[in-house]
Amino acid sequence: MTDEGKQIAANFGQAVNMTAAELERWLETEESRSVGDKSGGEESTGHQSGRRIAEILRKRKDDLGEDDYAHMRKVIGYVHRHLTQRPSRDVKETRWRYSLMNWGHDPLR
Repeated sequence: MTDEGKQIAANFGQAVNMTAAELERWLETEESRSVGDKSGGEESTGHQSGRRIAEILRKRKDDLGEDDYAHMRKVIGYVHRHLTQRPSRDVKETRWRYSLMNWGHDPLR
């Protein structure tokens, strides 16, 4: 793994604080399906990303390819941008939190 790959993996590990199993369970919920941009079909972009993130989390680091690293960079950017938009109220049952969880990050952790 290159130095850049190590850095991407480290940043991804900080941004994604859910396990593959937790994320997969979350993606089965109605709350998960209720949020996100669905302009490309019935499944939101975040929901699709969540499935991809779970696949990445289940892979061995040596098996990660360029497309995996590209998606990891996308996830890091999304999580960082979205965190700056945190509502000032309780976020436990908000679309904001649900959207982040689709991308593998539970802000209540």
